[in-house]
Amino acid sequence: MARSRGNRRQRKGAGKADRSANVKLTRHDLSQLDEGYLRSLPEEQLRVLSAKLLADLKAAHERLDQNPSNSSRPPSSRVPWDRGESEQGRGKAQAGASTTQHPERNDDPDQGSPAAAERASAQTGSEGGASKTQEAKSSPRPGRQPGAPGHGRTQSLPIAQEHHHYPGHCAGCGESLLQAAAGGVHRACLVIDLITPTGEHHGLEVIQDKHLYHECQCGCGHITRAEPGHQDGDEHWTVALSERHLAGPMLVALICALSLRMRLSRRRIQEWLNDWLGLSLGVASINQCLHEAARALEPVLEEQLLAEVRASELLHADETSWKESGQLLWLWVFTCATTTVYTIARRSQDVLHGMLGSVFNGWLMSDGYWAYRDYEQRLRCLTHLLRKARGLEESLERQAQSFGLALRTCLETVMSAVYAAREGPPPSTSLRTQHAGAINALLQLAFEHHDSAHDKTRALARELLNDWDTFWVVLDHPELPLTNNAAERALRHWVIARRISYGTRNPQGSRTFAVLASVIDTCRQRAHSPWAFIAETLRQRRQGNPVPALPAPAI
Repeated sequence: MARSRGNRRQRKGAGKADRSANVKLTRHDLSQLDEGYLRSLPEEQLRVLSAKLLADLKAAHERLDQNPSNSSRPPSSRVPWDRGESEQGRGKAQAGASTTQHPERNDDPDQGSPAAAERASAQTGSEGGASKTQEAKSSPRPGRQPGAPGHGRTQSLPIAQEHHHYPGHCAGCGESLLQAAAGGVHRACLVIDLITPTGEHHGLEVIQDKHLYHECQCGCGHITRAEPGHQDGDEHWTVALSERHLAGPMLVALICALSLRMRLSRRRIQEWLNDWLGLSLGVASINQCLHEAARALEPVLEEQLLAEVRASELLHADETSWKESGQLLWLWVFTCATTTVYTIARRSQDVLHGMLGSVFNGWLMSDGYWAYRDYEQRLRCLTHLLRKARGLEESLERQAQSFGLALRTCLETVMSAVYAAREGPPPSTSLRTQHAGAINALLQLAFEHHDSAHDKTRALARELLNDWDTFWVVLDHPELPLTNNAAERALRHWVIARRISYGTRNPQGSRTFAVLASVIDTCRQRAHSPWAFIAETLRQRRQGNPVPALPAPAI
């Protein structure tokens, strides 16, 4: 046993030695190389050094080209915009491998013969690029395929209560039918719902109610039928919004909580409901519940949340990448003290103006994306700039190191002064006046490096010059934030969900995600339960009523 452990240690040490031996020049060596040193070397020594640099460059590119398909890196390490092509390629490779391993599945009995090869080459030459298009279209879409047999509901639950519905007025003459004799039942439907914990009930209780819809005959002779409440159709939604639905409002709210808050997939939600509540629901029904809840809540986002975001005095904005059926989009967030709004769309100026309007009167905290420059009262996150400055300090270029050190020193001084101004009495002179010398010196450095040969130095210098005034607004208004942490914390939960789910499959799924996330986070900010609000909104909207008002922020 001791000998085997020793052998493992030796092999492990030998592996590290091999990897270090592949590197010709260390970081210490590279920090001493510059253009002047290269010009001073004789031709033969320059060739030797170039060979070392070439070997290191190839090794670096090989490490950068590693991905989950050719190394032990996990699938989550693949960036979102590279996953679509790689997954398609991997699927084609697997399809080709399965065909090779199972030749008996081929329809052509002459597979592998010269005649078959001639037919294949002739077919390929005649079809040309069309065969590639057909191959790309042959991959099946997710979910149940067209023509596949469906599955009916097999679970039978006891009826807890019957609800009788009667028409209120005659559909012909408009007279009241309250005194009319009730006729027979023309329609019935079952609704499964939950009873939440109360003083009498501990834990969740599943109930099934039966709703009976009657018909009544008016004195004018017209027979009117009671119908389940519903909303008119919407061209942007393929899901109906009606009381005639298997899942009740509280059950839909629970499904929203399991999907959005607990980050469970449709299959995991199905498993959870079956294991803990003894309730059997299909994956399609669970997906329909989520989309129906989002359709019911969409007016809350468009009529209430967007208006509050646009009227806020201080707004944090940020965006992160998002995949929608293999297409690269962006998850935007706009959050203030009591409201948060999400949307999934392209990264463009039109999207930003559609969310905030062409004029925004409050302070806007954002990153360096150029579209934000349309708004005058803007703040920039100083920690983003601080991280970039530290990156330049760790660079191998001497000019980049000096520029990064000067920028970091200036930022840390300004941030310390703002924190001190918040805690102590107001300073006798303005903070901008106190730090004018350091800021002007940094401005001069930015002008000197805006055409630097070093890419990161040049990019950071130009970023400073483009948004120069936005970095120092806090010197005039110390009460304003120094960072964009509010938006980054809002995105954190949904970034984890993106890494688990790999995004959404279609525009309706993206709209569902954005609407539910906006309502959930806004209710959390206001110290109210989002699930009760979702259930009540869905109940009102199924009856054809307008959406209720959002709960006011708790005092």
